[in-house]
Amino acid sequence: MPIKIADSLPARAILEEENIFVMTEHRALSQDIRPLKLLILNLMPTKIITETQILRKLSNTPLQIEIELLKTASYDSKNTDKAHLESFYRSFDEIKSKYYDGMIVTGAPVENLDFEAVDYWPELCKIMQWSRSNVHSTFHICWGAQAGLYYHFGIEKHVLPKKLFGVFEHKLLKPNSPLFRGFNDIFHVPHSRYTEVLAEDIQKIPELELLSVSDRAGVFAVKTKDSRQFFITGHPEYDAETLAFEYFRDRERGLGTAIPENYFPDDNPGMDPAVTWRAHAQLLYSNWLNYYVYQTTPYELTGYRRGTE
Repeated sequence: MPIKIADSLPARAILEEENIFVMTEHRALSQDIRPLKLLILNLMPTKIITETQILRKLSNTPLQIEIELLKTASYDSKNTDKAHLESFYRSFDEIKSKYYDGMIVTGAPVENLDFEAVDYWPELCKIMQWSRSNVHSTFHICWGAQAGLYYHFGIEKHVLPKKLFGVFEHKLLKPNSPLFRGFNDIFHVPHSRYTEVLAEDIQKIPELELLSVSDRAGVFAVKTKDSRQFFITGHPEYDAETLAFEYFRDRERGLGTAIPENYFPDDNPGMDPAVTWRAHAQLLYSNWLNYYVYQTTPYELTGYRRGTE
């Protein structure tokens, strides 16, 4: 898939080395095709890593996608170079008059805080409300999913006894859903979180559909019945080494984090992990883009407004 990104975005070189088709702005000017307009609200502190992971997952479709990166103005990232943010990211004020085919809201390492205690919560609420009228379909990840379920539907998160950390088996509750086209009956997804949402809370909301769960990791995939909002509680976009990085980082901080489950061979951190989730992660993003964005979004986005529920 040709992903249209800025010529100098650091992710470009990484993706091209992996033989992923990246279309620069210069080349895209010669294309007489309307690309899908996709906005990524990146709430993660390691923004370049997260950009690359998500762009990689958007790469398994023939669709042309024009990417814009969004940051919060009410919180300054301390882990990303300011020059990078100024070059590649926009604020909400800069994009709020635009319309998008799709938006991705990432996770954030703030789940131990009450939602209202997060520095940028008022701004995030404004963006989530805006997405109801200016975005055709929104894909929320991990804490972003919990935040979206709380803001839109009042669903509370619950603190787990210990960090849910590892790669877990999941099953399909709606195997005929286009989101899971090509999936095996059992598939794996990485998780790294301290909180969860409960299936019984999801099932009380008539507008929501529970699509996939895990015996160990709980709720995984939820969507609205109009398919305009998706909530994914895990991290299917994670690279092979992401959980290892988090594990060694937590150990260095003295947090006593347990070895991630079902990740290192024989639970030996000295061995390279075996990736068991990559193919399904690619399918998940490709299916969302194809069935819920490309095939249903209007060709002309100018003046398009989605009615609020």
